[in-house]
Amino acid sequence: MINLHQYTHYFLQLFPSLHGLPPWDITASASVHILDKIKTLSEDYIIRDHIAIHKEARIEEHVIIKGPAIISAKCFIGAHAYLRGGVYLGEGVSIGPGCEIKTSFIMPRASLAHFNFAGDSIIGSQVNMEAGSVIANHYNERTDKEIKVLVDGKTFETGATKFGALVGDGTKIGANAVLSPGTILPLNSIVKRLELVEQVN
Repeated sequence: MINLHQYTHYFLQLFPSLHGLPPWDITASASVHILDKIKTLSEDYIIRDHIAIHKEARIEEHVIIKGPAIISAKCFIGAHAYLRGGVYLGEGVSIGPGCEIKTSFIMPRASLAHFNFAGDSIIGSQVNMEAGSVIANHYNERTDKEIKVLVDGKTFETGATKFGALVGDGTKIGANAVLSPGTILPLNSIVKRLELVEQVN
C-alpha cells in the first residue's frame, strides 16, 4: 500500500529489515527497532541506558532523553527538548528548544524549529517544521479513535489509535500548522502557516 522509499529516501537504507511494513506498524514498535539498531552502532557512539549519542552531536542543557534513542552525528538538540518513547534522529537533525518528540524516526538534515510536537511519525530528510507546528498522533475528541489514512485518493484503515504522519523528504511545514493523525505528505509538500491538514474525516 505504502512504499516508504517514495516518501523518504533514507529510511529503508537505515532500517532495511522494515521493508514492506506500513509506517503505523513501524512507529508502534519503534522501541524494538531502535534497540536493534543500537546493537549495530560504531564506537563513535556513547551508549548508556539504551541511549546512543554520537560524539559529534551537540546537546544543550536541560534536555530530557528517555531511551531507547539514537542521536546521530552532527545532531543538535536545543535546551528543554524532550525525547521519549523510542526516538531516532538521523545525521545532522536539528531539534530546537522546547520541542517534544515521541516515538518517531527523523531522517537526516530535518529541522524542527522550536516548540514543535511530533508524535508516532516518520519524518523525511530536509523537512523543516517552523515554530509551533504540531504533528498530532491521537483523536482525543472522537469516540471512534481509529486512525485512517489517505493514499493515492483511497482511504485505508490502520487499526491504530496512535499514529501521527508520514512526511515526505523536503516538506516545509509553516508555523503553528497542525497535521492531523494519519497525515501522509508526498515529497516536497508545502503546509501553510496556521493550516490544518485533515485528509480523512
